[in-house]
Amino acid sequence: QEEKKQLTLKVEELERKLETTSTQNIEFLQVIAKREESIHQCQLRLEEKTRECSSLARQLEMAIEDAKRQVEQTRERATSRERAAQSKVLDLETQLSRNKTELNQLRRSKDDAERRYESRLQDLKDRLEQSESTNRSMQNYVQFLKSSYANVF
Repeated sequence: QEEKKQLTLKVEELERKLETTSTQNIEFLQVIAKREESIHQCQLRLEEKTRECSSLARQLEMAIEDAKRQVEQTRERATSRERAAQSKVLDLETQLSRNKTELNQLRRSKDDAERRYESRLQDLKDRLEQSESTNRSMQNYVQFLKSSYANVF
């Protein structure tokens, strides 16, 4: 009986331990279930963030491509404007050269005309002086003739 009693006590103790262990087991299972649920939620969030990152990466690639296109277009426009400006500068330089040449020709023509007019003016002055001299001589001769005729008559 003593053995039976000890065995019963042992069985009761083992049953308590089994119950405690079962309770702990249930608690562990609940903790594991919560953790699995948490892991599942984290996986869902991870998948959502992965999709979001993929979407953002595509948007970034599109923005980079768009920026590259805009830079290329801007570069082409700048190159085109630079070529147009260079062409205009060359045209203006050509026009300036022509205008300078024309100005030099006009100055030479003006100088030649002034020299011709100065020469002509000097000729006219000389002829006028000669004409005045001749006129004075004739007036003196006419005066001489008048006085001669007046003396004669």
